[in-house]
Amino acid sequence: MRKVLLYYSFGFSFGGGEHLPLAFIASLQSSCDLTVALDVPENLDRASAALGAGIDTGRFNVVKVTPPGYEPGRHGALDSIYRFRALRSLAREADVCISAANVMDFGRPAHHFINMLAFGDDAFTRYALGKGRRAGAGARARLLAESVLRPILGMRSKRGIVCDPKERIYPNSRYVDGLMRGFYGNFFGEVFYPPVMFEPSHVPDAAHDPLKVVYIGRIVPEKRIEDLVSIVERSRAVSGLGISFHVAGRLDQSPTYGRKLGEMAEGRPWLKFVGPLYGEEKERFLTSGSYALHAERVEAFGISVAEYLKAGLVPVVPDSGGAPEVVGEAELKYGTCEEASRILARLATDAEFRQRCRRRCAVRAATFSREAYETRQRKLLAEVTA
Repeated sequence: MRKVLLYYSFGFSFGGGEHLPLAFIASLQSSCDLTVALDVPENLDRASAALGAGIDTGRFNVVKVTPPGYEPGRHGALDSIYRFRALRSLAREADVCISAANVMDFGRPAHHFINMLAFGDDAFTRYALGKGRRAGAGARARLLAESVLRPILGMRSKRGIVCDPKERIYPNSRYVDGLMRGFYGNFFGEVFYPPVMFEPSHVPDAAHDPLKVVYIGRIVPEKRIEDLVSIVERSRAVSGLGISFHVAGRLDQSPTYGRKLGEMAEGRPWLKFVGPLYGEEKERFLTSGSYALHAERVEAFGISVAEYLKAGLVPVVPDSGGAPEVVGEAELKYGTCEEASRILARLATDAEFRQRCRRRCAVRAATFSREAYETRQRKLLAEVTA
């Protein structure tokens, strides 16, 4: 039986990024001698329960690769050195090494699954954000660590790993693949869409509320919730209809931001913040609406957008980032908030347009079904662990 080492972090919050490591673990726990290396082992069971992964920690080894007293979200140099040494030691006994947390140095060739644009190479992150390659003071300090300290310790840079022909890199969308090849040049690997574990038990033929718009996910500034509120507000004015907007997620992740959004809701009775939702509550929430809104423009994939499709919703998304690739429908992409409001108003008032978009979204949703993902995963993991 092949010995497989899989690394992930499992920090303080659970979202789309946790789906892939959990899906890999669920598959590999029965087919391989699996060791799961984690930053925060105690969060593995919590993540599995919250996201419905169905893993059994009694069927594989779990190893902590961060120092005593480590806090999730901390990225100190000493933490990196400790993690590198732990992973390198574990990798010596493994036949296959997998990082489900972007690019990691195992001290030997591995398979690296990219789930975000900020994966440790500051120059690439600036490039992806359209800010060029010039480094600020903090980035220069990290560059010094990359070019001097890491080589002394035998650690490779993220760039060195991506460009190493022995490594295998798996961007989670064509959008990310294009950005990486534009920055690094050619590398070895292929696009691998992540799993979308949300699988509604029933999608109604017609959405329950024809004027309900939803959003589900993290409530943080980069998700641009204020823009979504303004889009709905404009669409109400354009259409003359009582369109409502329901936002699911935890407001207290950033007290200042959460307070600002709470104040917005006070003067808008059509704007509802319903808190975090999982399991059956999440399914009822998503399948009760007609449309969904998304605003993040620099996003690797967009798990929530794929969930909208699977719930039978029609998502209106920006024309950049991973979201338009997920939806695959040009008429649902927008460049400005004004354009988005017109699309949403048209969906609410034009039955023919609405039904056409709904049919096309249903076809696209099949790409992200659990069955389709499991077929892709079986093929990939069979190749990886052969």
